[in-house]
Amino acid sequence: MSRQLLGGLLGGVLLVTAAGCGIPGETEVRIEGPGPAAETGTRSGGRYEPPSRTAADSREEFVDNFLAAAAGEADGAYDRVSEFVVPEDRARLPKKEGSEVALTVVRLLEEPDIVPGSEEIQVTLTVQQVGQLTADGMLAPPEATPETYVFSLSEFSPEGGDEIEWYVTNPPNVLLLTVEALPQYYKPWTIYFWSADRLRLVPDQRYLALAVPDDRLVSEVVRWLVGGHSAWLKRASSGLPDGTNLINNATRTDDRWEVNLDMAGADRARLSQLATQLVWSLPELTGQLELKIRNQSQLLIEDVGQHRRLNPVYQVEPIPQPFCIYEGAIHSLGPTAVPVAPAANDQVLSAGISRSGQRTLAALTVDAGGGQQRLAVEVGSAPLTAFTAGQDTFRTMSRPVWLRSAPPQRPVGLVVADGQLYRFDEAAKLDPVPLNLGSVTAVAAALDGHRLAIVSGGELYLAAVSHDGDTLAVGPPRRSHTSLTGLTAVDWSGENSLALAGEKGGKRVLYEVGVDGARETKLHVTGAIVTHLAAYPVHPEAPYGPVMYEANDVAYQGFPIRRITPDQVRDIASTDAHPSDPSAPLLLF
Repeated sequence: MSRQLLGGLLGGVLLVTAAGCGIPGETEVRIEGPGPAAETGTRSGGRYEPPSRTAADSREEFVDNFLAAAAGEADGAYDRVSEFVVPEDRARLPKKEGSEVALTVVRLLEEPDIVPGSEEIQVTLTVQQVGQLTADGMLAPPEATPETYVFSLSEFSPEGGDEIEWYVTNPPNVLLLTVEALPQYYKPWTIYFWSADRLRLVPDQRYLALAVPDDRLVSEVVRWLVGGHSAWLKRASSGLPDGTNLINNATRTDDRWEVNLDMAGADRARLSQLATQLVWSLPELTGQLELKIRNQSQLLIEDVGQHRRLNPVYQVEPIPQPFCIYEGAIHSLGPTAVPVAPAANDQVLSAGISRSGQRTLAALTVDAGGGQQRLAVEVGSAPLTAFTAGQDTFRTMSRPVWLRSAPPQRPVGLVVADGQLYRFDEAAKLDPVPLNLGSVTAVAAALDGHRLAIVSGGELYLAAVSHDGDTLAVGPPRRSHTSLTGLTAVDWSGENSLALAGEKGGKRVLYEVGVDGARETKLHVTGAIVTHLAAYPVHPEAPYGPVMYEANDVAYQGFPIRRITPDQVRDIASTDAHPSDPSAPLLLF
């Protein structure tokens, strides 16, 4: 099941020592490329290179293999694809420039159309452009625009035998890779960058070629960190100092890894943050980690696993508490009491509740009469008793969400009202957030509080968030291309995964998708439009998280998905012969 992702709790004690008194200015430094590699195509005993040109037994299999040939280590992509192409047509492929050839990732919208001709076989691909997979593992926005690709196959018999082989003729002028091939040859990998205010880590999605040998894994991840964050995270994240480079490869002696860098301004505070950034970007790393600057030892982590425990990525409850709205009031679906006093718990349509230290943050959309809604907010110690109601009223409002990246003394949230995204504060003051999009339907904030998922015009967008005093800055939205259409609701189900409600194949469905749109897993056929959606994001300390939603005025939760019934709702009278349906489910964590 997609939601039951790997994870676990890490234990131990942090032991960090500093070595050396400074960074000598005259030490000889040699900055090189990847260096010696283990056997190509093998990692942990398996084979992760795509099939060769001659491995296919049918035209259909040959086409599938051709659409996976670019997968693997970036510097060999051009050569692997060239082997499939007849020599005289290889000039049509994009010019090879070292490892900088980006792969055009597409989603096949139907099976390849393979039509035999008198001399050649014509192949037509109908695709959705998903993105450009770069040499540093980023899946960047698509640059290509074609919805179809057409090429040909030339059939021949080697040495006049009975076996049939094929070559591609007239190939596309891009290196194609399908989303079906992506998980076969790459592992989704999360690396972390410090936020712009350097207070928390912000996840960044990458793809690690499974062909990368284990002994080069640390070096690969360090180079990703040196190369910087994905472009769409620019407003929210900070990179390493300009000019930072990895000197040679990271090396291992027994259970100790050494990372040698050329990095300006490498004081103890910066190195300590780099160490935390690095150990979370290498979740499988164990043992010791030593950081060197220009060959001089500067920081030693005695136990990487212990370092993770004392430097968690998130300060958040590992078990979310479920609630719902029942007859205009928030009610609990679990052991936790409602953090809103009964006198203030009335006329509620939806709610967003969070914690900030010892304080509870609650934002409610409430019935304002006459078919209108307004926002009511209170921040303080539970149970909350005195909500401040906003002055503005709207016909429709989404479930409010709080940004965990906001300064504790100035909590900030977001809500969609009548198609516009608004920022709100603890006084329920609403300010529009410009996005340069059409009508907005839904918004969700990642656990780090610096990344947003937005539904606008039935499509999915991502945007980065930063704070400057009382100002909330939202970066330019980046569209994420999925196979779902008519999107209505979204929430974060993982660090780089989203629970997404929309339409596929004429059915209303709930999917889990990667933030870049490439990975998709069906969770449930809802059968109706989802109007409320709440998920607990899986993260390193919490390997499982529930999803709750409302469709057709009925609330659901769990895996397998089950309807939430009135008998599950705490603190309600059970004498009503025709009880109402619970609605607008939410999670507190």
